[in-house]
Amino acid sequence: MRVNNDLLRGLFAALIFSATLGGLLSPTGAAVVRAEQLPQVPVPGTVTMVDLGAKKCIPCKMMAPIIEELASEYKGRVAVLFIDVWENPDAGPKFGLRAIPTQIFYDVAGKEISRHEGFLDKESIVTVFKQQGVK
Repeated sequence: MRVNNDLLRGLFAALIFSATLGGLLSPTGAAVVRAEQLPQVPVPGTVTMVDLGAKKCIPCKMMAPIIEELASEYKGRVAVLFIDVWENPDAGPKFGLRAIPTQIFYDVAGKEISRHEGFLDKESIVTVFKQQGVK
């Protein structure tokens, strides 16, 4: 039987995410921030990408340096945000998450244009930015 690694990663992330929301696993121990304290998503008047994950989730850790690079490279042109759903349990339901990491892209009008579950490479993210006219 052939195994699809992306499928396995997604299922594992969903299992961890579900267990965390169900209280089976403890969050990172940081103070809980409620949804009303989360950053505004989407950021008004700009293309926005939000990466929803957890600092201790393996695929999310793989995304962290990419998110940091993009935030720096696209500063002032794209709002690149990260929300830790283990530290912010209200974020999961607010964004309709099924698995982590999840990347959600919004256009300048604030309309969701794309959503991806699992690890997403930098090139794929930049492609979405370019499709939205970001240079």
